[in-house]
Amino acid sequence: MADPIEPLGLTVHSLPQPGAVLPQQRSSGRLKMLLVLAVCASPVVASYYTYFVARPSGGTAYSALIQPAVPMPDVAALALDGKPQALRGLAGQWLLVTVDGGACGPACEKRLYIQRQLREMAGRESDRIDKLWLVIDDAPLSATLQAALLATPAMNIVRLPRAVVAGWLRPAPGKALEDHLYIVDPLGDWMMRAPADADPSKLKRDVDKLLRGSAGWDKPGRQALIKGPMATASGPAVPGANP
Repeated sequence: MADPIEPLGLTVHSLPQPGAVLPQQRSSGRLKMLLVLAVCASPVVASYYTYFVARPSGGTAYSALIQPAVPMPDVAALALDGKPQALRGLAGQWLLVTVDGGACGPACEKRLYIQRQLREMAGRESDRIDKLWLVIDDAPLSATLQAALLATPAMNIVRLPRAVVAGWLRPAPGKALEDHLYIVDPLGDWMMRAPADADPSKLKRDVDKLLRGSAGWDKPGRQALIKGPMATASGPAVPGANP
């Protein structure tokens, strides 16, 4: 005789409480989140490390690294037509700066030539560089030289009193303010000084290192990166606008 069919037994398990997560699941989720954040942040971290830690130091760079960097003064310069122009309006790009009087003798012309060559040798990165000549007296510029300079890309010429320039840029001991080429970063800070009678090929290596190290945060065209007001003679600068 067959055994009588017993009723089906049911076992009731309690449902997980909302929000309850096992410790192993919680740890795994956090680890995955950290890995995603690390992957996303690594390019930014690498660019800042290259610029602020691995950038040229006094032992490896041809030029003198200025530490701490010196902010660009918030003053009005004069354009060649006599109109006021905010000096800080020229920031937002890497600046290769020459300082000299309007008469501009052979040594001055040589520095202006090196300035132009450094930008041209930067190749596809040249749009991240502007050239600046600070004229520190009232002497008139040669019409021929002025026309030749302004015919080249990204050339800026403004007049600024010697005392103002000397309060920002400083020569090496025993040298004159006019003896050097100065490098200003896109934040508007003077951060490097080339030697007097600089070797263009050695100076180019410094410029290349700076451009590579800042590639993660500095883009072609004038950027709204500088500290403080950023105005031009015609009004406020537009963030991200090209010069």
